[in-house]
Amino acid sequence: MSARTVFSPYRRLFAVRGSVAFSLAGWVGRLPAPMLGLGAVLLVEDRTGSYGLAGAVSGTLALSYGVAGPQWARAMDRRGQAEVLPWAMGAFLLTGIAFVATVVADGPRWSWFLLAAAVGASSPNIGSLVRARWSALLDPAGRQTAFAFEAVADEIVFVIGPPLVTVLATLIAPPVGFLTGVVLGAVGGLWLAGLRVSQPPAHPLGTGPRPRWWAVLTPTLLVVVVTYLAVGTVFGGLDVVVVGFAEAEGAPALSGAVLAVFAAGSLLAGLVYGLAPLPGTLAARFVGTAVAFGLAAQLLWGVGSLPVLAGCGFLAGLTIAPVLVSGTSLVESRVGPGVLTESLAWTISGLTLGVTTGSALAGAAVDAWGAQAAFAVPAGAAAVAALLAVAGGRFVRDQPVVAAVGAVRIEPPIDG
Repeated sequence: MSARTVFSPYRRLFAVRGSVAFSLAGWVGRLPAPMLGLGAVLLVEDRTGSYGLAGAVSGTLALSYGVAGPQWARAMDRRGQAEVLPWAMGAFLLTGIAFVATVVADGPRWSWFLLAAAVGASSPNIGSLVRARWSALLDPAGRQTAFAFEAVADEIVFVIGPPLVTVLATLIAPPVGFLTGVVLGAVGGLWLAGLRVSQPPAHPLGTGPRPRWWAVLTPTLLVVVVTYLAVGTVFGGLDVVVVGFAEAEGAPALSGAVLAVFAAGSLLAGLVYGLAPLPGTLAARFVGTAVAFGLAAQLLWGVGSLPVLAGCGFLAGLTIAPVLVSGTSLVESRVGPGVLTESLAWTISGLTLGVTTGSALAGAAVDAWGAQAAFAVPAGAAAVAALLAVAGGRFVRDQPVVAAVGAVRIEPPIDG
């Protein structure tokens, strides 16, 4: 079988006119995801010498991002991405610059938290916006491939972002790493906003009673969000612990490269997951991948050096994309188009709220126990993620679905 045949599902995705543009714009817009959290840690730790404070500030940014994301998504479901994104990106750029200026000027500590919260609150989840566009164009079989591709795009961001922000922050100046993430995010978001024709149709509220905001939180969505809360705790914990461990090993500039190894494993797994004709139900895949994720992260207990950490990170990374793709696919299969973007945004909010928890816990653990012992935070959180998925399995059961990979329905060409 030729490589052309193997990768034909991915080639068919981009046969839709405009898909290359919105996917690339969304990729650029997602670069802040790995850069701002780590950039805030590097910036604040450089100014104060405290990983605890750095983790708390970074966690505050992630917390506000997680809370605000579904609100932005709801507005875009109602009004359209092109109408809402420019306002969000303008606020994101201004608050990001203000945060850096305040930290560099050694402003009051409370203002650091306030502005970090403002940065997160002004940043919509770009990944959910891109996935909503794919969902409007493809049938379920095509969406598995598209969502797997988006997971790969996420991981490429996490391969490039951590080393980039680390190099900029350590070799040039700590503010440069954070500011670069802000600028790239604004550019990607504004670019995506300009691609009007490929955006999903808006679903304005009718004249009837306004639905309650929590109506979107179905049992399936809640199980995935709660599980992703634990998964995000792993991610947030790793950001802080890896930086502390690399510094303890005398190689702080390598922290971004080590984090990129985790993403590289996930990237590889995401590519394979998007091509494999997987049997079973979407719910079974979600539970199974969550258990694999929980088990693989236990390798972190054996970390004693940077090379060992890189090896364990690659193996653990192989389980990241599958659990993210399976959860997103499960949620997407259970919601209507009027709340699709919001539902997908809630899954990302679960991750980012977990990042908040992980950053805070790991920062305190590094200060109290040392970096090596602090790997208990991400390892323990991964085990909790597996247990939550298993416990919630009975609430997300569905009918068997065998993905016919390659059966991507191509809609009429669109511009964008």
